[in-house]
Amino acid sequence: MIQLLKACSKASYCVYDQGYRKEGEWALNIRSVVVFGQISVVEEAEKTKYICANLCRKFTDDAAYLEHELTHSLVRVLCLELSPEHMTGKLVNES
Repeated sequence: MIQLLKACSKASYCVYDQGYRKEGEWALNIRSVVVFGQISVVEEAEKTKYICANLCRKFTDDAAYLEHELTHSLVRVLCLELSPEHMTGKLVNES
């Protein structure tokens, strides 16, 4: 994977909401955001640990679980960082 990133580090990331319907209409309205930029590997071990710990805390507040995962699994983690260069959003009416 790292060789692929070195060959071409361009990346995009898209997110969208669950959508909504206006009263009396069947069409779904969806809002989305697309980010374009450069992706790179996070090289600093402390930064990777910080990212993983914060991500884990989003799903559990079990400190023993977090410590176990950081101790036993952190060495197998590859964190990627997306540096945005351009961002766009839109509202699509799926009619």
